[in-house]
Amino acid sequence: MSDPCLLIFGLGYTARAIAAIAGMEAIGTSRSGKAGCIPFDAAEPAIAAATHLLISVPPGPDGDPVLALYADAIRRAPRLRWIGYLSSTVVYGNRDGGWVDEDTPPIPTQARGQRRVEAETAWTAFASRCPVDIFRLAGIYGPGRSAFDDLRAGKARRMIKPGHQFGRIHRDDIARAVIAAMHQDRPAGPRILNLSDDEPSESADVVTEAASLLGIAAPAPVTFAEAEPTMSAMALSFWAENRKVASRKTQQALGLHWLYPTYREGLRAILSQERADRPT
Repeated sequence: MSDPCLLIFGLGYTARAIAAIAGMEAIGTSRSGKAGCIPFDAAEPAIAAATHLLISVPPGPDGDPVLALYADAIRRAPRLRWIGYLSSTVVYGNRDGGWVDEDTPPIPTQARGQRRVEAETAWTAFASRCPVDIFRLAGIYGPGRSAFDDLRAGKARRMIKPGHQFGRIHRDDIARAVIAAMHQDRPAGPRILNLSDDEPSESADVVTEAASLLGIAAPAPVTFAEAEPTMSAMALSFWAENRKVASRKTQQALGLHWLYPTYREGLRAILSQERADRPT
C-alpha cells in the first residue's frame, strides 16, 4: 500500500501547525501562490492521491468553496480514508452564558453560524464511506496571535462585560487533537469534537494576565457600552453571543488532555517560547 498523504485545503496559521506534526506527507492548498502549496484551483490530482483530507477553509455566502469545486472528485477519491473539517463553536449560537457540549444541537443565531452548520452537514454526507470528524473550534490563540501582540502594538482593550465568558484553544492543542483523531482506527461515520479549553474566561482577565507576564500595566478598563460604537461588525458579532463550551467528552474520545487547559498556561508557554527564540 502506498504511503499515507494528508491534503489540507487552506494552509493557514492552524493548518501549518497540524501539517508539522502529521506524521505523514502533508500538502496544502493556497489561493495566493504561497510557497510550498498547490493552487486551490488545481487540487484534483492531490485529492486522488490523498488518504486524509482536512478542510480549513471557511464557507462563504455561496456555501463551502471546496465542495463547490471538488465534491465529485472527493466522492471518486480512491484512497480516502478520513475527512476532518475545522468548524467553529459559533454553530451553538447564543446560550446566555449557559454550557454546551458535543451533544448539544447547534442553534446558530448569526448568518456565519448558519453557514457553518450547512457546511458541517454537507461534509457529514461523506461519512457513509469514511470517518468524518467535525472539529468545533473556540477562539484560536498561539505564538504570534495572542494578547501579547495586541499589548505590544498598543491595541489591547481590557473590555468589561461582566459574565461574558469565552472559550479559547491554543493552536498546538488544536494540532494535537486533529492528529489524534486522524490516527484513530474507527469505522465510517460522523463525529463532533469540541476544541475549547477548560476555563471559559472574560476577555479582560486574559489581557490583565498577559500584561502582568510582560511586566507592564494593563490598559485602562473600558466598558462594552463605551466601546460598542467604535467596534467592527465582526467584533460586535463576537460579543453578541455568550456561551461556555465543554470539551471533556472530546478529550476522553481522543485520549488526551489539553497541554494548555486555561489561558494562563497558554500565555506562559507563548512567552517562554518567544524568549527562547530571541537572538542572544
